[in-house]
Amino acid sequence: MSKVSLKPMVETDYTPSIISKRKFDIRAYISIVRPDHWFKNVFVLPGIFLGALTFDKLHYDAFEVSRILFGLLIVCLTASSNYVINEIVDSKYDALHPVKKNRPIPAGKVNLHYAYTLWIVLLVISLLLAWTINFRFMVATALLVVQGIVYNISPIRTKDVAYLDVLSESVNNPIRFLLGWFLVNTDVLPTLSLVLAYWMLGAFFMACKRYAEYLMINDHPKAVAYRKSFKNYSDKKLLMTMTYYACLFSFFWGIFLIRYRIELILSLPFIALVISYYLNLSLQPDSPVQTPENLYKEKKLMGILTLCLAVILILFLVDVPQLRELFSPTPPYSP
Repeated sequence: MSKVSLKPMVETDYTPSIISKRKFDIRAYISIVRPDHWFKNVFVLPGIFLGALTFDKLHYDAFEVSRILFGLLIVCLTASSNYVINEIVDSKYDALHPVKKNRPIPAGKVNLHYAYTLWIVLLVISLLLAWTINFRFMVATALLVVQGIVYNISPIRTKDVAYLDVLSESVNNPIRFLLGWFLVNTDVLPTLSLVLAYWMLGAFFMACKRYAEYLMINDHPKAVAYRKSFKNYSDKKLLMTMTYYACLFSFFWGIFLIRYRIELILSLPFIALVISYYLNLSLQPDSPVQTPENLYKEKKLMGILTLCLAVILILFLVDVPQLRELFSPTPPYSP
């Protein structure tokens, strides 16, 4: 058995001094902004819907629609600033990955000086534009920026710490929810049980991604060289965390629906189907959950997810009084 090398790629493969001599490739810089990942900002939409529903205003005029689209653009730019810094600081680790080694920076197609400048420009523009929406939206945007710094940059770099890597990355979900909420509702804050449910659902998805990556590499020393958090992970531990986050999501979702919308109890079989099918995908060899940006190609998953979201939407809008009567608390029977 050959000895596994844990040495990262040679620094000169992507140093600014080398790359600056290469022809400028605009496609490489567009690639590190990751516009193909912008679809992840669909997690903003439930915040918009529920924020408007709480505000009792689901009808929008042209001005409100344009403001929402503008807000979504700001979220995309903020996410891209995080993607750029992630591409920069992870380039030496990506060089050890069989697929990610072809990304623009480890492949030597990007000048690091330009990349850092791009990160700062996107960051500043995002915060300035967010300020024009409202103060709370700007604060949520700043939280998304801070999360990218905490997750990626040393000495904190939670990405290298087992369990914290999943929790700190998936916290983007509730932040996106808050961004959507504050686009349409600044009068009240969303209930904590819903925000925590949103976080734990994202943590489940992220833990599935980690598990799929670990199985794909299929070599613990190589996995640790690629991602330091794998040092304290194993396939069994990752399976345990996936189950843990799924259970926590279910508990928080249950608290929310019992307190605020009992009709959502009918959504539970559909949500369980989404979670179980996603888990099944993560167990497959070379699982597609390693690249969430390409999951739209999984037609069966998209069909199940669409059905689930349609059911949840209907249950938010349609009252079923019989359910409240059926599940209302009753005092213990005494003769």
